[in-house]
Amino acid sequence: MKVKTAAKINLALDVIGRLENGYHSLESVFQTVGLYDEVTVETNDTGAIKVSCELPDFFEKSDPIPCDERNIAYKAAKRFFEENGMDCGCSIHIKKGIPSQAGMGGGSTDAAAVLYCLAKITGRTFSSPEKLGADVPFFLTGGTAYVSGIGEKIEPIADFSGRTLVIAKGREGVSTAEAYSLIDALEVPDHPQTSRLVSAIESEPDKAYEYFGNLFEQAIKLEEVDDIEKNMRECGALNPKMTGSGSAVFGLFTSREQAENCAETLRNSGYFADVCETVDKAFIEL
Repeated sequence: MKVKTAAKINLALDVIGRLENGYHSLESVFQTVGLYDEVTVETNDTGAIKVSCELPDFFEKSDPIPCDERNIAYKAAKRFFEENGMDCGCSIHIKKGIPSQAGMGGGSTDAAAVLYCLAKITGRTFSSPEKLGADVPFFLTGGTAYVSGIGEKIEPIADFSGRTLVIAKGREGVSTAEAYSLIDALEVPDHPQTSRLVSAIESEPDKAYEYFGNLFEQAIKLEEVDDIEKNMRECGALNPKMTGSGSAVFGLFTSREQAENCAETLRNSGYFADVCETVDKAFIEL
């Protein structure tokens, strides 16, 4: 079975506390976007799980991805088979279109896609996907959602699909662990207005961009992020922001032509940049 599996952005992202188990409590608005990996899953009777990866040159040079038991897609398959008492295995091929260390859930969406495919193929189910990663449950839902807890509490909100975006990323990456340690060090953080964003998406979606925000931007200072945001604003983007713990940036555009011109400008400056839309689901079966 083969699926295209979407990336996500955080229209707003706030960290409101740290739990005793080391996880952080967050408030966020997640949105799936039309930037995809392709994941192919084929079951076998050998009991072995194998992962292969296909990366564009730009990703391969800047974002090494483990294609072995360290890959979250491998872990997803292993846990699925163990939970269901199955002694079969599978081959997983991941064709990357989503940059890693970008705050876009590229690994989590691959894991969710593996769970989705294995459930379809075997007719079995899987519980507690958040144990694989905080973003994994969202991709099993997709669309536009208010997300809280450690990422496992997902409440669908008004549909924000069909909006034109430019998503761009430089070669700098941010590890999640490093990002959260920098968040913990903030003394007087200016928290994003997540609840107001939720209300705006439901009542005044064309003004929702006014409440885009990301607490991590106050903790993580990357020159490439600042430069991408500056270029996006000059091209007409509405309140561009970094997504997740970094380091990709999204910019909302009212004109597709402006968005295409912006992406071209950013690519000419050496950045990864693509034009896409917000979408209402994570998976497209191929």
